[in-house]
Amino acid sequence: MKFNNIGLSSQLQEGLEMMGFEKATPVQEQAIPIILEGKDLIACAQTGTGKTAAFVLPILSILSNKKQSNKVKALIIAPTRELAKQIDMQIEGFSYYTNSSSYPIYGGGTGPEFENQKQALVKGTDIIICTPGRLMAHLKFNYFDTSEIEYLILDEADRMLDMGFYDDIVSISKKIPKKRQTLLFSATMPSKIRKLAENILINPSSISLAISKPAAGIKQSAYLINDDQKIRLIRDILKKKEREKPLSHVLIFASSIKSVKEIKRTLNKSGLRSSDMHSELNQEQREDTIRDFKNKKIKILVATDILSRGIDIKGIELVMNYEVPHDAEDYVHRIGRTARADRTGEAITFINQKQVKNFMDIEKLIERSVLKNDLPENYEKGPKFEIFKKNSKKKNWKKRK
Repeated sequence: MKFNNIGLSSQLQEGLEMMGFEKATPVQEQAIPIILEGKDLIACAQTGTGKTAAFVLPILSILSNKKQSNKVKALIIAPTRELAKQIDMQIEGFSYYTNSSSYPIYGGGTGPEFENQKQALVKGTDIIICTPGRLMAHLKFNYFDTSEIEYLILDEADRMLDMGFYDDIVSISKKIPKKRQTLLFSATMPSKIRKLAENILINPSSISLAISKPAAGIKQSAYLINDDQKIRLIRDILKKKEREKPLSHVLIFASSIKSVKEIKRTLNKSGLRSSDMHSELNQEQREDTIRDFKNKKIKILVATDILSRGIDIKGIELVMNYEVPHDAEDYVHRIGRTARADRTGEAITFINQKQVKNFMDIEKLIERSVLKNDLPENYEKGPKFEIFKKNSKKKNWKKRK
């Protein structure tokens, strides 16, 4: 469906044409009419499907037909400052053709930045994009008038709940008018998302787009390896690749900040210059790191899942998973950082014995078997790609393939 047939305001349609946007993506085609009708919505759609524009465009279209006021009209909540900034940048691009304004609010900044955020809330920027924790900090004071908020949008709701923001989101929803339109976007729909939806949405419509399979251009493989050998193998793999061809863009995911720091330290000691990205860094450090990685000043970046969604960096040649992601969908998000825009790339995952079942779930989701590489000769033998189930009646182990 083309945007000029989807019901957006004339000025926004004109702007989209000038920007070269003609055809809506599937999630936009399904979500925009529902939002324009004023219905609550639950949408299951992952990063890369055009979901941000799916809620930004109809909200901008609606606001363009309303009278200007000095109160906040729409509240968009995102899990990380990086995603909040990215949403704000998209709004800035689209809102050039409307009279709406937006402002991102997130933590990690200085005192003056907090004051600027306060002013945006007090003076009434049309759309506020925020992280839950920082918004809760502002709500502790009485200067934010939420009485005219008409739209509440939760982006990547599953990630926010994984980060422990369930209570904050419920608390925020109670502080804004009950008569509002609520939109919930999530890459996955576990039971806790359904519970949240029941608490804050009213008779919502529902759309679901099947999770995309990894791009055909990604060469996927894995190593069955014990934890105490993982960092050494990362170093050896990267050194070998560096000898064959200079590295340009490598992204390594680890689940804990401790592991991220240890990997970075080991690589730097071995002459492989790397940097790290995690929640302990302040806003300026994170922005500098992302900019340097995009500009290839940093060739190897070790990160927690903070970069698995919402960050579009072209040209990443290799993604390495220090451990198997707990959710199969997260694997797709992680390795999706490579082979973007029809390019090729490589993804390597390390599997210990406890993570075999999780990786089997991943193979089931992506509907293919991933190559299991042999460990180098000077490595201890790793675990087998088998699941062992303990038999409670007999004191032995029963193998289940």
